[in-house]
Amino acid sequence: MIVKRISTERILEKLKTKVGKREPIMISSAGSGLVAKLLEKAGADCINTFSGARLRANGMGTMSMMWPILDSNRQTLDYTREDIMPALNGDAFVCACLNANDPLKDMRMVLEDCQRMGVNSVSNIGPSVSYVDKDSEIFRVLQSAGITLQNEIDMLKLAKEEMNMVTIGLAFTMEDSLELVGQAKPHIFCYHAGTTKGGLSGYDKGATIEETAAETEEVYQAVRSLHPDVILVGHGAAMENPPDAQYMLDHTSGHGFWTGSSTERLPIERAVSAAASEFSALTFSK
Repeated sequence: MIVKRISTERILEKLKTKVGKREPIMISSAGSGLVAKLLEKAGADCINTFSGARLRANGMGTMSMMWPILDSNRQTLDYTREDIMPALNGDAFVCACLNANDPLKDMRMVLEDCQRMGVNSVSNIGPSVSYVDKDSEIFRVLQSAGITLQNEIDMLKLAKEEMNMVTIGLAFTMEDSLELVGQAKPHIFCYHAGTTKGGLSGYDKGATIEETAAETEEVYQAVRSLHPDVILVGHGAAMENPPDAQYMLDHTSGHGFWTGSSTERLPIERAVSAAASEFSALTFSK
């Protein structure tokens, strides 16, 4: 097999064209080749890969990636190379979500590995230290050990400025959003409003779609003042289904959305449960 590759220039040209035409940009996570193939066929612009998506495909919650049960970067690179890249036709580009706080890897070498397999886009959510509440003891311990948002920002800067890769920055708070966008100037910025609710392993923090949109728009306005050309997408919290995503498009000034569980875990749970239930209800005819 020869995997099709998409250049950085082609990726950016397509994204800018969609922004110019006011067509929503769709970024979607995939934990398996089958899901990636279906997402690309459905029209996703970007397939992002990360260890949380792979674990999610195995029935675990996304946050399983936060514990030392796997080498996050190795998992991401391996399944991206073996499962995702061979499944795609070259219509959607792949973004590898990396752990920039990996103390055992030179991130320049990790980025070079991505480029060798044909991945010309990276993000800082594989996982991000921003998943951890800043007022917690574990966050303070992580900071003292050198696990910082700055490492994620530095990786994005390296990828964009020196290695000509498309960067997708992601943050969970206004403070982190301003810091990341101000320094790294990513091509795309995603505001993560919280873990997507719904299904077997979703988490509902109680936010409504109206609150999710308002919070996201506040961040959009702030980061746009630092980086006017940034492409803005929203993700998570109450954005669970297509009507929710439509609400986000209608009530924010962003350019699209990032789906994770919404187009991966939740549809699989529903479809498999329904089909399996029909089969398990069958009986022998008299």
